[in-house]
Amino acid sequence: MKKYFLLILLFISQIILAQTIEPIQADRPDQTETPAIVPKGMFQVETGFTFQKNDEFSKTNTLPTVLWKYGVNENFELRLITEFTLEKIFNEKQDGLLPIYIGFKAKLAEEKGIVPKTSIIAHIGLPSAASTKYKTEFYAPEFRFVMQHTLSEKVSLSYNLGAEWDGFSAEPTFIYTLTTGYSITNKLGTYIELFGFAPQKSKANHNFDAGITYLINNNFMLDLSSGIGITKNAPDHYLAVGFSFRI
Repeated sequence: MKKYFLLILLFISQIILAQTIEPIQADRPDQTETPAIVPKGMFQVETGFTFQKNDEFSKTNTLPTVLWKYGVNENFELRLITEFTLEKIFNEKQDGLLPIYIGFKAKLAEEKGIVPKTSIIAHIGLPSAASTKYKTEFYAPEFRFVMQHTLSEKVSLSYNLGAEWDGFSAEPTFIYTLTTGYSITNKLGTYIELFGFAPQKSKANHNFDAGITYLINNNFMLDLSSGIGITKNAPDHYLAVGFSFRI
């Protein structure tokens, strides 16, 4: 009887907590990461499934990708990324766990006038923490500066700049994202986005995507997004669905 009573109290406390803290802010579904930090002492999970057609011969699906986050304090969060992938090239298939990434997000500045709310995100991929087929030769670092302007009560402008390494060579791939978010209601939001990747010695690829989010409560959010490649060397298109929650 005591166990049931404790479970009921825990359930009620979670409802009260969800009503008193700011709504959850997630780094998905767009490619633009948010500068927001997970509240101190809270654990946040952001997960989703992506179905991507690279070209007429190959497809790549992530089933799923999961970002695990923990708020250390109001300025710092710890992060861990796990991703299971399924690839098909012609009639050949392979699947497995990609290298696990560990890292952090740290707040750099609050929004003030023309100065955007700014944080830095950094990860490092662990070469051996992966399925045999996906192990890399070297550690794979990545970083990006994430910035956000509040244009009105309903509209925001966000952008990221950074670079990543694939774990096989010393050549970086530079990253950019630019997105505009619009709050249709307090629960329903939408965005449009331009993003791209520019390898040091190859042509950059550019992409466009859009999506929607729905806030079930302050601690639980659903998302749906889709994107297309703008340049010939970008993936043809993708569809993603997911959810985020925190406790």
